[in-house]
Amino acid sequence: MTTGKKPTSIDIAYLTGFSQATVSRALRNSPLVSEETRRKVQEVARQLNYKVDKNASNLRTQHSGTLALLFFEDPTTDDSHINPFFVSMLGSITRACAQRGYDLLISFQQASDDWHADYADSKKADGIILLGYGDYVTYCDKARKLVEQGTHFVRWGAVLPDQPDTSVGCDNYSGGRAVAEHLLEQGCKRIAFLGEATRHYPEFFERHHGYAEALADAGLKVDPELQVDAESTQESGHAAMTALLDRNVQFDAVFAASDLIAIGAMRAMDERGLRVPEDVAVAGFDDVPSASFAHPPLTTVRQDTKEAGSILVDNLLHLIHGDPVQTSILPIKLVVRKSSVR
Repeated sequence: MTTGKKPTSIDIAYLTGFSQATVSRALRNSPLVSEETRRKVQEVARQLNYKVDKNASNLRTQHSGTLALLFFEDPTTDDSHINPFFVSMLGSITRACAQRGYDLLISFQQASDDWHADYADSKKADGIILLGYGDYVTYCDKARKLVEQGTHFVRWGAVLPDQPDTSVGCDNYSGGRAVAEHLLEQGCKRIAFLGEATRHYPEFFERHHGYAEALADAGLKVDPELQVDAESTQESGHAAMTALLDRNVQFDAVFAASDLIAIGAMRAMDERGLRVPEDVAVAGFDDVPSASFAHPPLTTVRQDTKEAGSILVDNLLHLIHGDPVQTSILPIKLVVRKSSVR
């Protein structure tokens, strides 16, 4: 076929023996065609140097072929303003989009009340993945606006009975319980909790719930003096630990609601001459990259970011195509390192 004309999907259909509709689906990596058919179509497309005309395809499907990933802007020690926990998830989301034939548009959630309009109303993307959202109560108002205007979106975060959206999250309750049980097994009795345990921060709230029930099962009461509010930054963890030490209360372990809080807390204890884990055992949550390089290496709870990214993309595509979708809770894994072992 050397006519000098630009190859078309009709040409690929002729050479493969498949219908043009099947060829189009295969070129879009549609799950409706088999892997063998997809490979054959795409091999012939490569031989013909065929390029998908995205503009024409989008006009036909009324889809942009693009998903938007919006980060909540977090205070960080570098210029990224991205919580390090989300960095590995960014990689898995990017790969999942590429495997499913979608481009990924990455940006920050804007501070204005109509930040969602840039992506939904302008049709920049077929759907939105939200990573981070700050105060959950404030976020819910914005999420309801997205639902009302028919925007397709999914969120990484706590799975709650009254949530207005579709989310994917980890089993925060089990993670909090696992940490507390581990610290109890190390002989700790006075376990402090650093993190805001309220409905405004439901992940922290569930982690605290698991911690509290583990203490109750061990015959121990939760002491309000051993809880200090903290956001997920090293600076906040340092400030929370400083406040706890200034209370002059006894404690032999710390469960920080995030690794960043734990790392900041350990620095504050080091400044006061306390040794980890000899004087105070410490555990965090998230297993961010710096956790294993902390001094000492940090015991933490690992969340499956690879699986999370894939499920977020698949759930969003199901919503876009009108298929049923459910919220998902992923299992956790306790990773024991030197910071908590005596």
